[in-house]
Amino acid sequence: MLSAPAFAESRCGAGDLALTRKPSRRGAAGGGGSRMAGNLVQGAVFTVMVVRAGLLRDPAFEQDLAEQIRRSPRFFLNAPVVLDLRDTAEFATPTEFAEGKDTLRRHTLTLVGVQNALPAQVEAAAAAGLASFAPNSTQPRRQRPSEQPAASPPPPPQPGRETAVKTRLVTQPVRSGTQIYARGADLVVTAPVSPGAEIMADGNIHVYGALRGRALAGAGGDVEARIFCSRFEAELVSIAGHYLVSEQMPAADRGFSVQIALVDDRLTITRN
Repeated sequence: MLSAPAFAESRCGAGDLALTRKPSRRGAAGGGGSRMAGNLVQGAVFTVMVVRAGLLRDPAFEQDLAEQIRRSPRFFLNAPVVLDLRDTAEFATPTEFAEGKDTLRRHTLTLVGVQNALPAQVEAAAAAGLASFAPNSTQPRRQRPSEQPAASPPPPPQPGRETAVKTRLVTQPVRSGTQIYARGADLVVTAPVSPGAEIMADGNIHVYGALRGRALAGAGGDVEARIFCSRFEAELVSIAGHYLVSEQMPAADRGFSVQIALVDDRLTITRN
């Protein structure tokens, strides 16, 4: 019902956007205006919960949501939410979005934007103070073996072209507040992941150390992705948008070497 995918990656950094204006006397004298402009645009990756818009019209939704929040109140407290409007004709007025905000606010959630919106819905959402995000299906799901087409001979290498990276390797501890994203690759961490840190990968995640922060594998929708760790003490684990928070994880598995997989749309934790 709720999902926590690696929602979007900012495609522009400070060097990608030229912010220009007429020079002021203060800026000309000290260069402060230029330095300030360079800090206005930063690249970042965030994880947010996504709620399908139709659920807000379902009378049973609030009851189910309240039960999830009761089990993990700290995780949901003031958590940002994006409303997915795919195939939804409703939510075409600012009033409807304001009502959606109120519904989620009653459960300590904060509606911050929409995705997969039609032009009229984008305008109505903006009038209600909401942002418009790109769709979350930015990465193709990796094919299962039975789905893969017949192999064809690889093209000859071209001089000067780099080989695609399949795995991202991190050898330093991942400190609290740090976020690492292995885009289009597996992620291998050979050091501990601290509480408050977040690691994400479009493929599998391997942690050869204690996993105490958040780990999100299959961020692009790969349901075959898995999470492996040597010492399981995570705050949150997620595969292809399906997640468990610490309060939902079996206490008997904590502190052990485990692997986490998505089986029949449910996360399963197995000791290695």
